[in-house]
Amino acid sequence: MLTPEKLNHLIAPMFPGLMGVRVIDATPQRVRAELTVRPDLCTAGGILHGGAYMAFADALGAIGTVMNLAPGQTTTTTDSSTKFIRGAPVGTAVTGDSVALHRGRRTHVWQTEIRTADGKLCAVVTQTQLVMDSEAPEVLPAP
Repeated sequence: MLTPEKLNHLIAPMFPGLMGVRVIDATPQRVRAELTVRPDLCTAGGILHGGAYMAFADALGAIGTVMNLAPGQTTTTTDSSTKFIRGAPVGTAVTGDSVALHRGRRTHVWQTEIRTADGKLCAVVTQTQLVMDSEAPEVLPAP
């Protein structure tokens, strides 16, 4: 079973770990995590960069899909759509709640709401994850 502690250990050396993503809870249907808004994650005006919102949400949807994978399967994001609502200032923390909208045999769709500590909505991200068998041929032929 992948506990939040195990997930945090797994992502620590990867991009989500470098960003500071901290998984709080993870089930096959829902993932919740926190991210502290640091200066190196910000854009002008000291607010969380749009790409950081997107990467945070992408990590949560991927983690949720991983929670559903059978042995020998992997996942990758195929598309993502982000609606930016408000900024999160440096020095604060945001929480991401990602919920599975669809968990099929070959695709999963996750929707993540990112909120400030006082519950104000910052962004909504919807993404599709492809589920692949690791021994399956590449999805796209090599050039």
